[in-house]
Amino acid sequence: MTEHVLEKPAVRADDPAPRKPARRGRGPGRGRARWLAVVPFFAFLAVAFGLPAGTMAYGAFTATDPATGATRFTTDNVTGALSGVYAEGLAGSVRLSLTTALLATVVGAVIAQALVASGRPALRRAVVAACGVFANFSGAPLAFAFIATLGTTGTLTRMLSLESTGFSVYTFTGLVLAYLYFMVPLMVVTVLPAFDGLRVQWREAAASCGATRGQFWRHVGLPVLTPSLLGGAVLMFGTAFASHATAAVLVGGSVQLITIQIANALNGNVLAGQENLALAMSLNMVVVALLVMAVQIPLQRRSARWLG
Repeated sequence: MTEHVLEKPAVRADDPAPRKPARRGRGPGRGRARWLAVVPFFAFLAVAFGLPAGTMAYGAFTATDPATGATRFTTDNVTGALSGVYAEGLAGSVRLSLTTALLATVVGAVIAQALVASGRPALRRAVVAACGVFANFSGAPLAFAFIATLGTTGTLTRMLSLESTGFSVYTFTGLVLAYLYFMVPLMVVTVLPAFDGLRVQWREAAASCGATRGQFWRHVGLPVLTPSLLGGAVLMFGTAFASHATAAVLVGGSVQLITIQIANALNGNVLAGQENLALAMSLNMVVVALLVMAVQIPLQRRSARWLG
């Protein structure tokens, strides 16, 4: 049996050398042009975010002597912002944010799953459109709407005789209801793409292996959705933590919140020599916001890897 060996053609001395394809987009000029294109963006960040943040940090660690007017570096502002009534305000904001974030995550996830399972495009479009409107209805208008509806002389208060139950919209519970009004729709819009990412093939494969619906959600659905749900919960926490107008109009100073305390300090409601106390409390909020971002970004990346 003969074997056929394919021989490479001989290379002649006068044959031109093979040319390598030219690489595009790697020259020094093109890379420099890309950096120049983003210079305006970084300049905007420096002016709009870097300068205020630097001013806030500088003011948080400085104090002005009321007698001489001299400025000195000190940690009294930061210490004062983390003690006494201001510590209660920070704890109250964290408590409110945790409560509303947990409730909004659970209710929003249930609504998102119901929309995906309904299989009705018209219903989904209507609910998503409504969520987009409700998610942006917050602040003072929302507070006034709750006062007109559930206030002392509100419509539902009189119709349902809510005063006899001891319910008051001007308490922590009423503030939670007001926050959930715009946070639940925001959560639905946030996690709806994640529920769409659960492939039908996964359900069919689980069913073919004899798994029940509860087993599918326990072993497949929830593990895949956990990064998205946690990311949405962190986003809800940050949203509630930074909200100010709704709480200021609805409860005023009856509920200790750091945002209301910062507004009072900026209006001059502090002792002499503590003018920068509001900047120290703002610095505490920035630290909390950075921690929220540090948790949310890895969760978003993991969710995109699972559902991409």
